[in-house]
Amino acid sequence: MSEEILDDAAQLQADLDSNMHAATPPLVLCECFARDGLQHETVQIPAEAKIAMINRIAEIGFKRIEITSFSHPKHVPQFADAEAVLKGVTRHPGLLFKATCPNPQAVKRALEAQAGGWGPEEISLLVSASEGHTNKNLRRTRDEQWANVAEMASMAQSAFVMVGTISVAFDCPFDGPTAPERVLADAERFASLGVTRIAIGDTIGSATPPRVRDLIGWLNGALPEATFIAHFHDSRGTGVANTLAAIEAGLTHADCALGGTGGHPAKIAYGEGFTGNTCTEDLATALTAMGYETGLDMAKLRAAGEEAERLLGRTLHSKTVRLV
Repeated sequence: MSEEILDDAAQLQADLDSNMHAATPPLVLCECFARDGLQHETVQIPAEAKIAMINRIAEIGFKRIEITSFSHPKHVPQFADAEAVLKGVTRHPGLLFKATCPNPQAVKRALEAQAGGWGPEEISLLVSASEGHTNKNLRRTRDEQWANVAEMASMAQSAFVMVGTISVAFDCPFDGPTAPERVLADAERFASLGVTRIAIGDTIGSATPPRVRDLIGWLNGALPEATFIAHFHDSRGTGVANTLAAIEAGLTHADCALGGTGGHPAKIAYGEGFTGNTCTEDLATALTAMGYETGLDMAKLRAAGEEAERLLGRTLHSKTVRLV
């Protein structure tokens, strides 16, 4: 083969690579280790260690970090230090810290923190797409939770970026498969309350890439004013594959956690075994290989994954954290 043909082939591949990069929009990954990642840990992590870890995560280049929850300490004692953590973390321009708010009292705490100058920029509001999960996880009915969400959205309307999370969007461990129409109805209800960032939760990790592509593509077409966020768990080893399917279906936002940590609180048994989130290190590695721009420093990300293992005292679930 002549050098001229080889040069032409090399130029063609370079053009294809350039076009691929130009066609893939920047992605926003939200690192959830400090909240969703820690909520089921039975050992209390000191506030100082959480603050140091969050500050380290912020240096990687994330634009969104979920750092705590205003859950009642009786129910989720890991976050009894929510105010201390919010006061202690270093703020960065363009970085949004998110706190979970399960009820109006939690939003009140978030507003008080904001008034003190150390509140979160984002808060998340939660509904479950099934009655069974609502009763088990939130200890109320869906109607009661939607009333709470409406009150919370009204309280927080001009104070925070709000994210609505729809749990068990694919399957419920108590009620079975979730109808896509129910997910769309919940998303539309969030949007009517002014909440247009909407996380779609595969809470028990039972989704598959074809189901993800179908649901996400349909939601994007039916509610184009919303920004949908993939929040997928890895119970069956498909967290990365499902998140990639969501991105290929048009999503530009996804949640993940260092080492694949997290899931439901320890006292809520879903019968699925491992409950962790989509692993950040593995997802970011795959996205980078596919030509997507994440804005993350991959060496710092892997170092943070190793630090998460040291903090929790065990080997976590990343396949790529030990790449050399």
